[in-house]
Amino acid sequence: MYDKEVLVENQVGLHARPATFFIQKANEYKSSIWIEKDERKVNAKSLLGVLSLGIIGGTTVKIFADGPDETDAVEGLVELINSGFAE
Repeated sequence: MYDKEVLVENQVGLHARPATFFIQKANEYKSSIWIEKDERKVNAKSLLGVLSLGIIGGTTVKIFADGPDETDAVEGLVELINSGFAE
């Protein structure tokens, strides 16, 4: 299991478009991946799950992964969030 916290800095947070990019990236990995906000954890490969967290700009989330590429998965998703989803 590998995890890392990241601050969502883009103003709109993970609304539909960035959330779609996020789950597409998560689905590139074999590992099981979760994203957590305020002690509520959802499957990072589920669009409805990610949207249900209501992640807005300025929110810190934790990304967890467990599997053969767990480190790459977490680091790749953190990098995507840090990029601001090109918004």
